[in-house]
Amino acid sequence: MPTHIPKVEESSKFNLFTSIWIVPLIALMIAGWLAYQYFDDLGPEIEIIFPKNEGLVAGQSVVKFRNVPIGKVTKIYITEDTDGVIVRVRMNSKASKPYMTEKARFWIVKPEVGFSGVSGLDTLLSGTYIDVYSEAGGTFRKRHIGLSQPYQDTSKGKYFHLTSEDGKNISVGMPIFYKNIKVGEVAYKYLSLDNRHVEVIIFVDNAYAPYIHSDTKFWMKNSMTVDFSRGKLDVDIAPLNFLLTGGIVFSSASQQGSKALSLDHIFILHKSKTEAESHTIGSGMNSNKTFLLLTEDSISHLSQGSVVRFEGFDIGKVTKIKLSYEKKKHKMIGAVLINIDTSVFKDSHDQNSTGEENFYAAVEEGLRAKIAALDPITGSQYIDLTFKHHDGEGTIIQGKRYAQLPMTSQSATGIMDSVTQILDKLNNLPLDELVTSVKKVIDDADAPVQHADALLVNLQKTVDNINKMTNKKSFEVLPDELSKALTAMTKTLNETKKVVKGYDSNSLVKEQLTQTLRILTKTSQEMQAFLRMLNRKPNSLIFGDN
Repeated sequence: MPTHIPKVEESSKFNLFTSIWIVPLIALMIAGWLAYQYFDDLGPEIEIIFPKNEGLVAGQSVVKFRNVPIGKVTKIYITEDTDGVIVRVRMNSKASKPYMTEKARFWIVKPEVGFSGVSGLDTLLSGTYIDVYSEAGGTFRKRHIGLSQPYQDTSKGKYFHLTSEDGKNISVGMPIFYKNIKVGEVAYKYLSLDNRHVEVIIFVDNAYAPYIHSDTKFWMKNSMTVDFSRGKLDVDIAPLNFLLTGGIVFSSASQQGSKALSLDHIFILHKSKTEAESHTIGSGMNSNKTFLLLTEDSISHLSQGSVVRFEGFDIGKVTKIKLSYEKKKHKMIGAVLINIDTSVFKDSHDQNSTGEENFYAAVEEGLRAKIAALDPITGSQYIDLTFKHHDGEGTIIQGKRYAQLPMTSQSATGIMDSVTQILDKLNNLPLDELVTSVKKVIDDADAPVQHADALLVNLQKTVDNINKMTNKKSFEVLPDELSKALTAMTKTLNETKKVVKGYDSNSLVKEQLTQTLRILTKTSQEMQAFLRMLNRKPNSLIFGDN
């Protein structure tokens, strides 16, 4: 049986659907479409300049706007002047172009442990990224300056200016508290132009900004504060949240709530609540003036930061102390620089003169500075501005750098110096003769008239000496025990003197005289024992005789 072999006919026609080229053609079309979509979705390319790179990776780190990725970092390189780094970013969508204007603010988000807790935890998985704040409108910009910290929307709060003597325990991001409620944070901290203070800019939410007035007080909230600077022990332990984070606290009496704050108003940042709530007056603005004091008095207990007072109010502080030995006088000469808020001397009834002018006029009219004891126990000192002295009028001497204030020749000392002087005076009183005379009168009570004149002379002399001593200012700081004893003795002497003057032959008067003199004798003996104790141990007034 013959085999039938089919005959294959060749065709020269091209069939698209059966051609092997259909697969690469379709692939090419798909690739072209994808490429078109990719380039069509590409937004503009921008550059952001940061002070340094903080974890950004080219080809991986993204840019987020309202927590939505809108671009990716393509390249990171150092600027030509090597002052920072340039981060090149390719935006993902043309829709982001209207926001890349002069209103855009960029900052790097990274994991960070701050005063308000741990932030940027999402970067532990996704990596460090760039966050952006912006608003629609404006002109497109290709190059932007990045921020070193997160951007604060000023429409949600207000900025306030504080000044501090130093930047100790102050950090950017530190929370601001009002009645233990967090209401803001420290936005900036920098050195003042004169290099003498630290300027602090804080940001407070709009809901709490109206509580800040011109009389508002700001202070550092420390973990524990012990203060004895004003004669009383003040111990303040912060709550647990303050112990962990620290912070700045403010309070306001709301006495000037209706007055709008001026744009250049500067608040003083105090070290503690005790310092902030002390008798401090003045505007708190840049009206501080530096003056020089030259003194030969002992300033061993005067320190940098000691207060300057006028009429009991704190109006300044000691900023620097320098000592130099003078061989001709064999003394240490002290040069003390003080800062005074001259706005204190502004007269509200006289708008034609400034506080500084009034201060200079007050010096011409007799205002002088003196070294005074702040409290009687520690002997710490401060600068007192007073008109109460006997040195007459003075004048401010203009020096090369600082103006020199005149000082009084009378300076207050500590309690131990006062006690020593009083003890010397008491030891010089004729107490022994007084006791002898009293005993003799008691022994001769049957005929006291013969001794009344001599006793009266001694009593009169003793009373005059005690009155002369107790009328001095140094007696005001004497401890209560010594004061009571001398007061009782003075009263007894006066009563005795009256009895002696009114003595006659009446037996009732004789009996009253005898009883009064016995009380006087006992009081004098106790006083002598008390004086011997003080001579043996002067600090027994404070620590006892143990």
